[in-house]
Amino acid sequence: MLIDDSLLLDAARRKDLDALGAIFDRYSPAIYRYTLRLCQDPAQADDITGEVFSRLASQLGSSKGPSGNLRAYLFQAAYHLLIDQQRKDRRIVDLEEAEPLPEKGLSISMALENKAVLEKLHAALHSHLTPDQQQVVILRFLEGLSLEETALIIGKELNNIKVIQNRAIARLRMALNGEELEASK
Repeated sequence: MLIDDSLLLDAARRKDLDALGAIFDRYSPAIYRYTLRLCQDPAQADDITGEVFSRLASQLGSSKGPSGNLRAYLFQAAYHLLIDQQRKDRRIVDLEEAEPLPEKGLSISMALENKAVLEKLHAALHSHLTPDQQQVVILRFLEGLSLEETALIIGKELNNIKVIQNRAIARLRMALNGEELEASK
């Protein structure tokens, strides 16, 4: 039986370790995938994922933390930790260098075809999209978050996210079809 996030949060605020464990089990794989896609370093992705949940536990212990959408809160925390780390490291990782995560149940030929498609998509993401457009595409289509959650994470209005998403899709479509793009992003 799947327990609602609000019930898990309430139990976690009461220092229920099983509830904290359930939150971690439910969301840590997605947070790890997201951070790994952006930082390209499994150890760093693991550290950031751990820090996200450590901060959540600390926030809940002091009667703070998310009051609404838990998933968006966790992705937003990961996003901010990644940005902080990038600022600290003074390096930005290119999306085209990302290694796609292995998909379960794929044949070797399907996996190779998917890898080629992903490499072409990652190259188009890097060379044709703004950083905001890259974030929206990753959160919406690779992580499967809603428009509302994406807006919360990035800190922009919902209508702005829709515009960014539509422009990103149009630019990707043109790039993948080999059409010439205007000079400005």
